[in-house]
Amino acid sequence: MHFQTKEGPPVSLIAGILILVVPRLLNDIVAIYLIAIGLLGLFGNHLH
Repeated sequence: MHFQTKEGPPVSLIAGILILVVPRLLNDIVAIYLIAIGLLGLFGNHLH
């Protein structure tokens, strides 16, 4: 499964910087990412 979005690289960059600055955020960022990917996988086909 592959998602092509324009938001991916900037979001990844910001998340990486936040993890470097505040390592405690790693769990939250990973959880939000996994939830977002899961929702896109479940409902992404219905949005078009």
